[in-house]
This record gives sequence, C-alpha cells and structure tokens, in this order.
Amino acid sequence: MSRPAAPPERCDIAVVGAGIVGLATARELARRHPRASIAVVDKEPEIGRHQTGRNSGVIHAGIYYAPGSLKAQLCVSGARELYAFCERHGIAAERCGKLIVALDDSELAGLDELERRGRANGVPGLRRIGPDELAELEPAARGVAALHSPTTGIVDFTAVARALRSELEESGGRVALSSEVTGISPNGRAVRVAHSRGVLEAGHVLVCAGAWSDRLAVLAGAPQEPRIVPFRGAYLRLRPDRRHLVRSMIYPVPDPRLPFLGVHLTRHADGDVLVGPTALLAGGRDAYRLRDVRPRDLAATLAWPGTPRMMRRFWRTGMQEIVHAVSRRAMAATAARYVPELSVDDLLPGWAGVRAQALGRDGKLVDDFVFSATDRALHVRNAPSPAATSSLAIGRHVADRAEEAFALSRSSISSR
Repeated sequence: MSRPAAPPERCDIAVVGAGIVGLATARELARRHPRASIAVVDKEPEIGRHQTGRNSGVIHAGIYYAPGSLKAQLCVSGARELYAFCERHGIAAERCGKLIVALDDSELAGLDELERRGRANGVPGLRRIGPDELAELEPAARGVAALHSPTTGIVDFTAVARALRSELEESGGRVALSSEVTGISPNGRAVRVAHSRGVLEAGHVLVCAGAWSDRLAVLAGAPQEPRIVPFRGAYLRLRPDRRHLVRSMIYPVPDPRLPFLGVHLTRHADGDVLVGPTALLAGGRDAYRLRDVRPRDLAATLAWPGTPRMMRRFWRTGMQEIVHAVSRRAMAATAARYVPELSVDDLLPGWAGVRAQALGRDGKLVDDFVFSATDRALHVRNAPSPAATSSLAIGRHVADRAEEAFALSRSSISSR
C-alpha cells in the first residue's frame, strides 16, 4: 500500500486533525469559501483514528448540559443536522431511544434537574415516566421513575467522518495523512505549519487535534490552560444471547459534579450491547490498554497543578473506577442495579477509548467546549462528548468564529 500524499506546500486554510470535528469544520469552510484551497493534516494513517472511532456511537439529545452552554446549543441542533446528513448519505442512524433511570426516591431530585435542563434545551419528545411504562419500554429494567428520550440514537461515527471527507474532497479540499504536526508559528501574513513530512504555509489554521489540542495551542502561543488529561473508558459487551435484556439504552442519574455519565447499557451500531464505560485516568493520550504508558503524557498529567487537586476532590470516585477497571464482577454488579437479570457470566471483553478532557489549574473538569485564538489560528481546546453528535454544528460554529477572528470573506480568499 502506497504512502498517502503529503500535505501541499501552501494553502489558504489548514485544518489540523482528521477526526469528525476537523473534517466537519473543513467541509463547512469549503462550502462557504469554494475558491479557497483547504487542506486537512493528520498524524495517523487513517481518519477518525481516536475519539471519533472509539466511542459509544450514541447520538445524544442534549439532556445533560447547562442551558445556554455551547454543549446544550450545539448538541440539540447538531443531532438534528446529523440525522438529516445520515439520511442523505445512506448511513444507518437508529433512533432507538434512551431511558435515564432513578433507582429510588433519593435520585428523583437529580432526575428533576435533568428534566428541567432537557426541556430548557429544547430536547424533542422528552418525557417523565413511571415504573409501569419503564417496564413496557425495557422489560428487564427496574427503577422508580425515568426520563425517556425517544430521539437519542446510535450511529457509526467513522462512517459519518468518511462521508464528511468525501464531501470535502468533492469540493476540492485535500486530506493529508501520516503527517504529524510538530509546530505552528506565524510567518508574516501566513502561518508556518511544520509537520513530519515537511512544511505547510497556510493563510489561516484551524486546530481540531483532540487529545493533542493543548500542546499544539501552546506551541502556537496560546495559554497553558486548560490542559488535556486523558481518561480511559473501557466497555464490556453482553453475550449475543443476552442482548435481548436491553432494547434501547439504559443510563443512570449521573453525578452532577462530573462530566461522565456513569456505567450504562447501550446498543451499539455494530449490533453489540455495551456495558460501561469506566472513567480512569490514563497513562497516555492514546493509551487504549491498561498497561499502556506514554511517559511524556503521564509526566505532563501528573505535573499539571490541576491533577492533584482533582484527585483529592474525587478520590472516592477514582477508587470506584479502579475497581470497575480491574473487576468484571464489580462492573456486572453495578449494571445489575438497573437490569437485575444481568450477571458476570453475561459479560464479554469489549474495547476502550480515551476521552480528551480539559482540566483547569484549579482542579475543575471543564464541562463545555473551549476555544483559543492565536495569530491567524483558532484552536478547539476542549471538545469531548457530545462533540461527535454536535460535529456539524461545531463545524459551523468554528467557521463562524474563524470568519470573525480572521475577517474571512469570499472576496478575501483566492486559491493559491
């Protein structure tokens, strides 16, 4: 197999990162500026290699996020756009629905708050149900009440990324893989993008580098904060003959202090039913196995002042996550609180992903999308879940910010 083509020497707009957010942003810019030369650069040999291709595949409806936040705005509109995009491209996107289940009366206040947020965010079809209707929708599940979101769905986000790439290339854009960006620096009326195969000079740069976004932003002159810390999320799978226990998705009422949603059971686009994930501080930004350690990544995580502050605050949660990571029996016991028929014998090994989570110097986990601007460059600093759901809307938002920051217009860009 031949090596992918190298990035061009010059272009009007360079997008660093060929995940779903980078591709959606490049596609949006290509639609707005058809005369512009646009190149996407990524270090991996394939698109969507990290968070895009290693997630639950859930199309979120927008229930959890603080009203008025970017997550709330972009998730609700992004989900609607994503379903339409999938229909146009013949990509299977199933609205299988989701239940957020309160196990007892102590969780009803949390369910009330989620219902308030969901309604404020305009989540379509959201409704509160009792135990009888819960049993009708999910016969194996148990709880005193639940929120039902009928528009929550599942999709293969890698397939979505491939379709975004196709649209971009049909518009004349280029995707250059196996080209790791090592530096971004202003160079007069352009930006010099150094990469493993040479140098690209771009008029403007958009950086959508996921787990490596903070490093590239700092190289370009942005503030150190927020820092990306990687969290490994591992899933187990139900045995095929036990998949009938879950018809749609069954989620707990989450801890409101954390951006993680807890152990849940959800159907996946490949036919599996997933159980998990864990949320364990990872030894590397692409550490998909527990034994994987990237010394540079681990040193950077531990040296960041926010890390020990976060660990002191959430040490009990951290201990529970360690137990879930090493004990299949413990994971089964947690999941069986929602589906009592489930046992450890029903679980098979699954796979893991790494969530690129921004962490402030104060030890607070950043719970919204974050952007930084440097000279002729815009950086997406924090875009964890629901970034895949929101990708088309994020692409539009980033393009809006780029046009504002760089004074881009159809007349100001011409092909080089």
